[in-house]
Amino acid sequence: MEWEVAAPAQRDGIEDVQGRRDTRRLAIDAVGIRDLRHPVTVADGDAVQHTVATVRLAVELPAERRGTHMSRFVALMMEESEPLSADMLPRLLGDVARRLEARAAEVEFRFPFFVKKQAPASGVASLTDYEVCLAGRLSGGRAHVRTEVTVPVTSLCPCSKEISDYGAHNQRSHLRLAVETSDTVDIREIVATAEEEASAPLYGLLKRADEKYLTERAYENPKFVEDLVRDVALRLRADERIEHYRVEAENFESIHNHSAYAVIDSRGA
Repeated sequence: MEWEVAAPAQRDGIEDVQGRRDTRRLAIDAVGIRDLRHPVTVADGDAVQHTVATVRLAVELPAERRGTHMSRFVALMMEESEPLSADMLPRLLGDVARRLEARAAEVEFRFPFFVKKQAPASGVASLTDYEVCLAGRLSGGRAHVRTEVTVPVTSLCPCSKEISDYGAHNQRSHLRLAVETSDTVDIREIVATAEEEASAPLYGLLKRADEKYLTERAYENPKFVEDLVRDVALRLRADERIEHYRVEAENFESIHNHSAYAVIDSRGA
């Protein structure tokens, strides 16, 4: 298929090929870069943490433009100095849109976030890591920002406990909470919500007294995968700061060769 382009613009005496005019009449929803690994500072309430993020940046490309300027995405990241948080993403989205001369922009940062926790019986301290995603989209002059945290927990099967003469099977589970908010909700708040609704939380370091405590706590607090998503969803629904939420639970089954999962999305299926 043949197509035509207008004469290219000149920048510093060098042809601006991306600036050529395109006549195929097809806009592109998102074009940019992804899998850029970049050091970032994350602000979470009064805590500041250094980590490494995997970054995706993109803009909408109108039908009349042939290409976007990919190098500007990296240049913008190199200039960014404000700690990363859900609160600063609307400003960053605006910067991306202006720098790329676009009407819509998207950003996504995925990174490990570490929380120092004390074991429940011994009090010994250790770090637990959580996978966090901060993402946003600017369109029509409005920014939508999402905070997503994957929280590893323990779940114990109510059916196994009920029908067995002794013991009950349990497994590690992932609770993935994604929220859009009208006010600040810290990453650590989201983590706490998930861990409090699980059969038991996980820790990096435990003593024997802690193992006893957590084993018994899980046994006294059995949860199906359905219980996990419902109990977390009730907590999020009661929080007036949260405008939209999505809760997903996945149990990596200990007596089956498959996972069990459940999802509740406040916007519906």
